[in-house]
Amino acid sequence: MQIGRVTTPHGRRPMTLALVRGQLETADRGPTKAVSKWKVFNDIGEAKDVLGLQDRSITILQALLSFYPSDELSDENGGLVVFPSNNQLSLRAHGIAGTTLRRHLAVLVDVGLIERRDSPNGKRYAHRGRGGEIEAAYGFSLAPLLARAAELANLAQQVAAERLRFKRAKEALSLCRRDIRKLISSAMEEGADGDWATIEVMFIGLMARLPRSPRREDVDAVLEEMELLREEIINRLEIQVKAEKMDVNDRQDGRHIQNSKPKSFHELEPRTENGQGEMPSQKPKRIAEPLKAFPLAMVLKACPQIADYRSGGRVESWRDLMAAAVVVRSMLGVSPSAYQEACEVMGPENAAVAIACILERAEHINSAGGYLRDLTRKAARGEFGLGPMLMAALRATGGGEKQSA
Repeated sequence: MQIGRVTTPHGRRPMTLALVRGQLETADRGPTKAVSKWKVFNDIGEAKDVLGLQDRSITILQALLSFYPSDELSDENGGLVVFPSNNQLSLRAHGIAGTTLRRHLAVLVDVGLIERRDSPNGKRYAHRGRGGEIEAAYGFSLAPLLARAAELANLAQQVAAERLRFKRAKEALSLCRRDIRKLISSAMEEGADGDWATIEVMFIGLMARLPRSPRREDVDAVLEEMELLREEIINRLEIQVKAEKMDVNDRQDGRHIQNSKPKSFHELEPRTENGQGEMPSQKPKRIAEPLKAFPLAMVLKACPQIADYRSGGRVESWRDLMAAAVVVRSMLGVSPSAYQEACEVMGPENAAVAIACILERAEHINSAGGYLRDLTRKAARGEFGLGPMLMAALRATGGGEKQSA
């Protein structure tokens, strides 16, 4: 049995089965690649509402991470325990009061982002060897952050995707609301047939159903009914426009019968301002072609490093590749919103391929996030394809299999 897999808190703090389970899961994890502590921290900040964290909990976690000497969380860096006193933590957390500090430290423990490693007397300190190396440390372990790095990256990506969907829903609602308001006003001002006052009351009632701070479910529900109302208004106006057009045609037919000298064909043609009698031409908008899909085996041959970020070091399906790409996204410092936009424009599989290609050239790219956003903009304009990018990666790797270290 491994010693120290589970430790209990000092003093009156109770031990719970949830804490036991979290410590066992952390201890039983396999070898994990080193991760940037600040990139994991950014993912936690992105997903803080889902994790149930307040801003002060995030501030205290940031202070704890500042006591860890390396920028990378790794088992090879001599342990993952930090042992600052409450006074030191309070100073780095912008003077948070002691009671508030202890409360939010407990929250970080409860959600499984840190673990307590309490000494026999409850103090935080470290035993050092003759060479100055830490032999044993008591304080807060950051091991859960390393163990949950991939999970936290995925959670941040889901939050970013949900935020984008919420933003799109609110934009659609704003447009629908504008359309209905202007259509009703126009119908009333121009005396269109129909009980427009009742329709306006329905519109106002729908708007009143939105709370001051709506959730996406609230927006979706109101948007669905708004779109039905807009469709009904447009149908009524369309019927009236068609009826008026038929009435005008009937009157014109009557005049043609009585007119012995009808106007020439050219006189009946619509005229533009320059009087040439031609309808203005409109250039069709350019619609980006969907990106070509490539075989997964070819992608893995061109970008072998992506497999390092999947459990077991193997990518056997597109689902595996997309899961690994989310972890790499976090590691490269690409924001969840930038990756979500790439997924929206390129498709999730092709966005994952783009991340895999960027990983291969990471040391030559100053800002992976900026580079991906640039590729996304080009893809939206139909000016980017994955083929040249993959071919360049294949040439760089020699088209061979991944070399073993």
